[in-house]
Amino acid sequence: MRARERADDLLRMHRLARAGGTAELLRWLAGRAEGWAGLVGPDGTVLHAAARTARAVVPDVAGLVAEGASALTERGARAYSLDTGAHTALLFPLSPEDHTAPVLTVVTPRPVAAGLATLLADVVMPLALCRQAETVERKRRRVDLAESRGREAVLHLLMTGQLSVAQQVAGALRPRLPDPVRVCVVECSGDGRDEVARVCVDVDGGRSWIVRCPVYARHLILVMPAEELGPGAAGTDETVAARVDDCVVGVSEPVPLADTATGYRQAFHALAVARELPTRHSRFGASPDPALVVGPEGRQWANALLTPLLTHVPRRPQDPGSQELLATAASWLAFSSHATDHLKVHRNTLAARLRLIGELLGLDLHRLADQSALDLALRVRATPAPACTPEPTPYDPAGSGTGKAAQGLDEILRRPAVREWADRQLAPVLAAEETLRTWLRCEGRLGPAAAELGISVPGARKRLTRLETVLQRSLLRPPSARYDLWLALRSRDLAAAPGESRRSAEPDHDGGDDDFGGDPASA
Repeated sequence: MRARERADDLLRMHRLARAGGTAELLRWLAGRAEGWAGLVGPDGTVLHAAARTARAVVPDVAGLVAEGASALTERGARAYSLDTGAHTALLFPLSPEDHTAPVLTVVTPRPVAAGLATLLADVVMPLALCRQAETVERKRRRVDLAESRGREAVLHLLMTGQLSVAQQVAGALRPRLPDPVRVCVVECSGDGRDEVARVCVDVDGGRSWIVRCPVYARHLILVMPAEELGPGAAGTDETVAARVDDCVVGVSEPVPLADTATGYRQAFHALAVARELPTRHSRFGASPDPALVVGPEGRQWANALLTPLLTHVPRRPQDPGSQELLATAASWLAFSSHATDHLKVHRNTLAARLRLIGELLGLDLHRLADQSALDLALRVRATPAPACTPEPTPYDPAGSGTGKAAQGLDEILRRPAVREWADRQLAPVLAAEETLRTWLRCEGRLGPAAAELGISVPGARKRLTRLETVLQRSLLRPPSARYDLWLALRSRDLAAAPGESRRSAEPDHDGGDDDFGGDPASA
């Protein structure tokens, strides 16, 4: 009978080791010993512990281990028992040859139950294996986390235009950054990002740079080679959408690696379209960036507007410099309140930086008009100079001032090339222009827009969702096309009324909340 009980115990402990590991084995041992069981380091630190009841005796672990270690070393024994009044402590090193290995310590009421010492001797091996496996798993997770953070850092560098630094950091990882690229955004369901990432690697043979989006918990970002796998081969977006039933995929146009930020915006807009398609995948439709049509005057205007930011010198070493403020502005305009996740900063830090940016530039960043002006200026500055003008004009630290630079936006929007761009942007939504104008006039806020239109908030959201499909752009979730649409409507209005000033048609700001941790134009 005793042999059968021992066989049952061995079977039970191996099942517990596979299912629950160290914690479950110790919990089971504490129950069998009717006391306390734990793994203790050589310095007396309790690594894992379990007790049968809340009133179980917790021993003087440090004293027991010190005395037991001395006895085990002197006698060369593989176990040690010590009576402590009404209880007995049993010590079993997980590795007698290794003095740094943990010690299995069990405290049980006297007299010691028959067979308990044999049971503890039998459980040492499964415990040691569990401990080794758990140590390996912890190291693997740390490596995975380090690689994930490294990839995220490379993506952040690419999004902020620091191409050479991104390539240096990426050199230690695989695969190499391609150039040119397509950016792909995959929206997964629940916690399916890891599985979808494995599917993406399998689909394109590991050619893509895959990053778990730091802003949206359900998004994967792929920086893929621009060329397709081969003639007749389905694109990565099509194949992933076909193989993963509940994912949605948006893909950008081919862009240079230095324009990864533009590719990401395009892919995000394509994702908004893909949500409404039965195929669940979409590629960005051709649409020129406004930064490409503003001409030499536009580049001069952008430089003049951004001069106070570009030349800003922090008063204290710990304060953000010009590059950090530029990255903050770009992140907030793209991701709204999610910029805290993108930049890894507290919302109060984000709010303080945005207040400083607004003060430096003389802009009210609560206003959609000023947000649109800043967004355009940053995009013009990020666009290679030859694309904007054959003769890039350097910014002048002693420029004419941000007030005049901001007013100069109207002159840029009156350019014939900009008016043509605006007409192409607005052509698909002429029938719904009232809804679009009302939403933008209400600073991109659904509640006030719905009230002004005389419909419910869900009704306003449905209208804007239909506009997303028509425009093939995201409106309700950042990165949003609201800045481009504001600029397009402003350009059209200026063409109709050339003498109108930039501010005259703008709604008065109601004061609002000064917490910049919120959305720039909350949907």
